[in-house]
Amino acid sequence: MGSDRVLVISCEHGGHTIPAPYRALFESQRDKLITHCSLDLGALGVARRMATHFQASLFAAVTSRLLVDLNRTIGHPRLFSAITRSLPAEEKRRILKRHYVPHRVAIEDTVRRHIDAGQTVVHIACHSFTPVLDGRVRSMDVGLLYDPARRQEHRLCAAWKKALADHDPALTVRRNSPYKGISDGLATHFRKIFAPSYLGIELEMNQQHLDNKLRWRELTDAVVASLQIALQRRNGRNA
Repeated sequence: MGSDRVLVISCEHGGHTIPAPYRALFESQRDKLITHCSLDLGALGVARRMATHFQASLFAAVTSRLLVDLNRTIGHPRLFSAITRSLPAEEKRRILKRHYVPHRVAIEDTVRRHIDAGQTVVHIACHSFTPVLDGRVRSMDVGLLYDPARRQEHRLCAAWKKALADHDPALTVRRNSPYKGISDGLATHFRKIFAPSYLGIELEMNQQHLDNKLRWRELTDAVVASLQIALQRRNGRNA
């Protein structure tokens, strides 16, 4: 990337770790801890691959979202799961302080430092999604989530989608699917703080490809290579 732009990578749902003080709450939910309900399967590996390729800062959380969801703002009804929602208020504040705030503050401080230095930050938050949710099949391979009202995010995702199609025409890539880019999330929160020098893109990859390790690796490589092309195109136009 150009010196005026910097890439930041994050993964909010990278693992299924339950801190020791709360493990008793999950004794009857052990099987659930290794499912998409607990983490974004495969997302951490993609985030690490992307950070290595671009030599970018990586912020990865491995605490299960069944304890607290790091991609939700405080006050959101799904910030805590059904397992932790009934905990005493003081205990929930303790969870936020130890397992939620550090991740978000670390990213926010890094973004602010780059913006204060006159740079534009491109934040890619790596996620994955289950191919079937509540009986609904989600057939796309990759989703790119952004705020369509923000021109730079729109253009970057359009360029990324095109680069993915050029790399592998068989891929189905959709923008703002399977979720809306303006829904509650870390990127949405940061847009309010840092606009216009912040671009927040959420990458969503279909977990169905995890069944084939070679296919998942190929998909990851395609995502990384196409992002590089998209960033180069955007830098060229902004030069």
